[in-house]
Amino acid sequence: MKKKYFNLRLSERRLNKLRVYAVAHDKTMTQVIEELIDGLSNPESPPDRDSSHVSPSR
Repeated sequence: MKKKYFNLRLSERRLNKLRVYAVAHDKTMTQVIEELIDGLSNPESPPDRDSSHVSPSR
């Protein structure tokens, strides 16, 4: 799989928290972020933009 790069702006506090967590778990920061992303649920379909409007059933 081809890897892509992206920039992420974090507060210094969050960056340090990520670094400390990664070191404590013997992982890279990339591994920590990838595992968090992989743990996200996948919606079966994109959310309806106008989900507040529901048609009455007949």
